[in-house]
Amino acid sequence: MKKLLFLTLTGLAVALYSCNKENDEPETPGNIITTEVVKTDKEAEALGNAVYGPLQTLSSSFSFLLESHTESTVSFEGAETAGGPEASRLETTPANSYVEKLYNRLYQSIGASNIAIERLDSSKVTDKLSQETKDLIKARVKFTRALSYLYLVQLYGEVPLKLKQADANKNTRVAIDEIYTQIVQDLVEAEAGLPLYDRIRSNPSKGAANALLARAYLTWGQKPLSQAEVEAIKNGAADPAHSVDNEKLQKAVEYADKVIDSDQYELLEDFNRNFGVAAENTSAEHIYTIHHDGDNNGDAQGNHQTHCPFTERFDLWVDNHIGPSDVTLVDRYSNDDRRKLFSIVTRLFNTDENNKEYQYKFPVTSPRYGKFIHRSNYNETPAASPGRERAGGSAAAQPNNINRIEIRYAEVLLIKAEALFFLNRGGEALPLVNRLRQRAFGEHYSHYQLTGLTKENLFEEWDLEFSFEQKHWQNLVRWKTLVATVKTVDQFEYYKEDYKDNAAVLAKAATLGYNSPSEVNAAFFAKIYKHLHAKHANIKGKHYRFPVPTASGINQGVSPQNPGY
Repeated sequence: MKKLLFLTLTGLAVALYSCNKENDEPETPGNIITTEVVKTDKEAEALGNAVYGPLQTLSSSFSFLLESHTESTVSFEGAETAGGPEASRLETTPANSYVEKLYNRLYQSIGASNIAIERLDSSKVTDKLSQETKDLIKARVKFTRALSYLYLVQLYGEVPLKLKQADANKNTRVAIDEIYTQIVQDLVEAEAGLPLYDRIRSNPSKGAANALLARAYLTWGQKPLSQAEVEAIKNGAADPAHSVDNEKLQKAVEYADKVIDSDQYELLEDFNRNFGVAAENTSAEHIYTIHHDGDNNGDAQGNHQTHCPFTERFDLWVDNHIGPSDVTLVDRYSNDDRRKLFSIVTRLFNTDENNKEYQYKFPVTSPRYGKFIHRSNYNETPAASPGRERAGGSAAAQPNNINRIEIRYAEVLLIKAEALFFLNRGGEALPLVNRLRQRAFGEHYSHYQLTGLTKENLFEEWDLEFSFEQKHWQNLVRWKTLVATVKTVDQFEYYKEDYKDNAAVLAKAATLGYNSPSEVNAAFFAKIYKHLHAKHANIKGKHYRFPVPTASGINQGVSPQNPGY
């Protein structure tokens, strides 16, 4: 008998947190600069922990830029002039709040890393400060510095390379190859000093360093666009040519193999058990995460990945901060694909209301991203009522103390598969993709097993496996398909003239038997229509990177601006 999944979502009393709060400023590097040497292991650990605070504030911010800047996601957080909706319409400016926040916080983490490295280098080993602790903390902060630069170079292109405290005000942009060279150096040195494995996944390990090296080489190996190359396409509506560096792609394969051959990680049999608080430090698939204790619990900012896609819970009449841009995205998943259940939600039964059914579709609201909706219970049992997804549970807030998954084992498999594919070794890549499909389709796998691997197969597997995990924009940029992919919004249901304004939406609903305006959230769908048409009209070559912020923070004086902004 086919097994069906029952979901239990915790009842929510959602606080209206903004996903881009202005009162979440972490300590800046300037607040921890001191000439004192590190005297104890505990001081060294505290110095190392300072690098994580700025990164904690970005766990939802990545979504508002990286997801909203694609065809699949829209943001309605705040007024239409706010940072999320601006990014959703591809009208991002250098003053965009998320552009500023990401850039500044990544550099704050880099600054804290530089301080930690210099202070540890200048401190002598004593009976209270061990060499082992010094080496471990240095390895961790080098790992974190590399992670920050990997995001910076992907999002902003050529950026200043700051490797010492004295470089804090350095604003000279350096070549992309120089940045990647430093990323690799930091990760290689970090790997040497990190443990093979750490049960606490928010602590870097050799596996995490090798996984990031594989990710870095995969991106570097597909020849990121230079400033001059973006300048040439900034106003065009065509993607640039895709080309590869075989030597770097081979490096991606080698570092992916280090993770695979370590035997420390594996695909969970059940994809859906990767998500939720219960998965933290227990999922054998998680390689590295960003730790979160939640707002007001010693956390720089809770992980609002949990709050923003399910902002108002079962109040279908209030816009979520962020969500899927069209109902047709549901159809990207086969009904036999077990990833569909958590990836994109179309119906839930709230156990707090005696299993009252809520449907996330026209004419009230649109589907919800489901991976980060908190579930207080999770069972895989034969269904009493086939196809019913249950939600609800005890009355508690949607928690934002869930760790952000930075990289999991499934990504390493796809990194290796992609590198092999572009090395013209598709036969070797095929089994890796089929491993993910076997997990996804279970007893139906024989109907979905690939016998050959195309570029389209590979791209689709990335999309289905990592929906709303903040990777889609980087993938499209790496593959040089960003413009063409965003243009596909003209094939979406909500792009049609049926949704152009309130009157059109009400008329459409009437054809389905909804004749009262109180039954139809017309303004919601008219807004989606507006965003989809803006995406289609605005997408250009300049969107292969984000603008360098100029309004505030440590970024002042960086020039030239990225093309088109």
